[in-house]
Amino acid sequence: MMIRFTKAHACGNDFLIVDEADAKGDHAQIARYLCERNTGVGADGVEFLERKADGELSLRLFNADGSEAELSGNGTRCVAAWLAYSERIQQVVLGTHGGPRSCRVLQQDDDEFLIATEMGVPVVTPHSVDVEGVGVVQGADVNVGNPHFVIFTEDAEFRSYGLGWQELGAKICVHPAFPHGTNVEFVRVISPVEIAFRIYERGVGPTTSSGTGTCASAAASIALRGCAHELEATSLGGAQQVMWQGGDAVMHLTGPARVICVGEAGVAGAAKL
Repeated sequence: MMIRFTKAHACGNDFLIVDEADAKGDHAQIARYLCERNTGVGADGVEFLERKADGELSLRLFNADGSEAELSGNGTRCVAAWLAYSERIQQVVLGTHGGPRSCRVLQQDDDEFLIATEMGVPVVTPHSVDVEGVGVVQGADVNVGNPHFVIFTEDAEFRSYGLGWQELGAKICVHPAFPHGTNVEFVRVISPVEIAFRIYERGVGPTTSSGTGTCASAAASIALRGCAHELEATSLGGAQQVMWQGGDAVMHLTGPARVICVGEAGVAGAAKL
């Protein structure tokens, strides 16, 4: 079975966009097939775009391992970029399992976009987790429509508690304290207006960037480390800008997205599932 897709990325965090009408079969199976880097198209996840009769647009996100997630900030932005590119839509509200997200195109240069997104109201709660073989890890739970655990570190390589961030992230991501798993960020506060972070993403592993991870890292830095309400957050894939006044205010995320290609890919047996 052939499935049509669009591929886009935001700071290297790449997604496939598939129209819900074309998704014949099991979404988890389709995501695993398409996201495979060596035998599929390759991506961190698939955004299934549903166009409802009343004109509403909604998304279902499946990670590369086939697990379903509440939403992706970068994935949502990639869908907004595709709609701007293909349908000239400059502002759109996209429904997600983490709540609606409003996206607005600020700049466009052919297939490259700068997009501002309303990311909801973050909830930051200090939390410690006892990790076997490591000990008690101090951090913060941050909910930005999906779950995150933020750890602060001063190490230039983002090492924490004697481990590399990838190793510790893998342990915490599936820790029993998080029955549905969690995304894990390792954050360095560089100045009151700048942070750097690394992300171990639930259902994917280490990624170059994460929109919700950017928001979670910024929210924890503002709430717990006294950072400014407007700051720049930089991951391996580049920088994004975050604005949050704290409390019940909505967080705003601004970052790039680029449409890479469109095509068709075979998903063996998907229609039979």
